[in-house]
Amino acid sequence: MPETIFQKIIDGKIPCHRVYEDEKVLAFLDVGPLSPGHTLVIPKEPAVTLDALSEESSAALGRVLPRICRAVMKATGTREYNLLQNNGSLAHQVVQHVHFHIIPKPDPSRGLGIGWPAGTLDSSQGAELAARVRAELR
Repeated sequence: MPETIFQKIIDGKIPCHRVYEDEKVLAFLDVGPLSPGHTLVIPKEPAVTLDALSEESSAALGRVLPRICRAVMKATGTREYNLLQNNGSLAHQVVQHVHFHIIPKPDPSRGLGIGWPAGTLDSSQGAELAARVRAELR
């Protein structure tokens, strides 16, 4: 995996405003925030997408994400937020290293704006797809 800007931050080659760090996870303020308090939470393990991340690093992220969310909301005085994680360029991932965005939503004009072009789920197609996913999980 090529060295990303996040790996350079982990290695201390690029400074950041750290808000949390342990042996598996680093969290820091985004330098291009969508709102005050926009925080990035990354595993120290290099992986491009969440499905490529080890269970150990995934569990470490899962343990600290709620705690960091609470801290960001309390520090910013914001009650609502988005937690965003993109996988692959078609899904709008820019830095090729797993990362979560905690994006406070203080008012309608700041934070993340989302379009949600919802479709419909055909019952028979849904049943067939659910069966394939269950088979993959076995």
